[in-house]
Amino acid sequence: MKSFEFLSKKRESKPRDCGITMVLDKGLGLETAESLMNISGEYVDYLKFGWGTSIVHEQDIIRAKVEMYKSHDITPYTGGTLFELAYMNHRLEEFFEEARSLGFPAIEISDGSTSIVHEDKLNCIKRARLEGFEVLSEVGKKDPTLDRELTLDERISQMKDELKAGSSLIIVEAREGGKNIGIFDKSGNAKEDEIDVIVDRIDNKKILWEAPNKDQQVFFILKFGNTVNLGNVSSDDITSLETLRRGLRGDTLGKI
Repeated sequence: MKSFEFLSKKRESKPRDCGITMVLDKGLGLETAESLMNISGEYVDYLKFGWGTSIVHEQDIIRAKVEMYKSHDITPYTGGTLFELAYMNHRLEEFFEEARSLGFPAIEISDGSTSIVHEDKLNCIKRARLEGFEVLSEVGKKDPTLDRELTLDERISQMKDELKAGSSLIIVEAREGGKNIGIFDKSGNAKEDEIDVIVDRIDNKKILWEAPNKDQQVFFILKFGNTVNLGNVSSDDITSLETLRRGLRGDTLGKI
């Protein structure tokens, strides 16, 4: 039983199809990650091994972390940049084999750091599904200049295509900083008009909004409620976000 549980609003338990929290693992040690999950794992749905961090750590450590996360009913997955690296080096077959041997049940497919023909990206999503992986795909570029070249209609069209190809969730690019990229301006404020257009044309349950900063998390929770899907959450902020979702912090107290 949780402390002061009578004062808290309950949330849907896992597995959840909304109110999803995706946390970014930038290279946590096994014991640190396990200790964190023992206290906060019930609030995490997806755990991304950020960009290419898996390459610089031993297989045994990655495998142990993957199994530990899965023991907490969390879906661990490889970061999109790792996929892009495999794609640009024509090593997709080995990539899928390695991901499977390490125990990853899901992978991210993106083209944020590279140029991939959209039809090829869709084919990669389909292939990954055939290989037995859940796919989360990301729309947007990591370079702000290139990202601004994508029109809102193009983003939405890509989202629809990738969902149709088999992605379970579409990640809206915001990077780790959440500023001057995608749906956030240079100050990190959300472009609400663009968000309204997106959710008018795409099921919000299928969107994972990258919102690394507290003010952004507050914005989405107040706008869509505590069942909004949020990603790129720091491992330090798991409890903080959960309290925001439950109205246990001043920003959302009495507002949801």
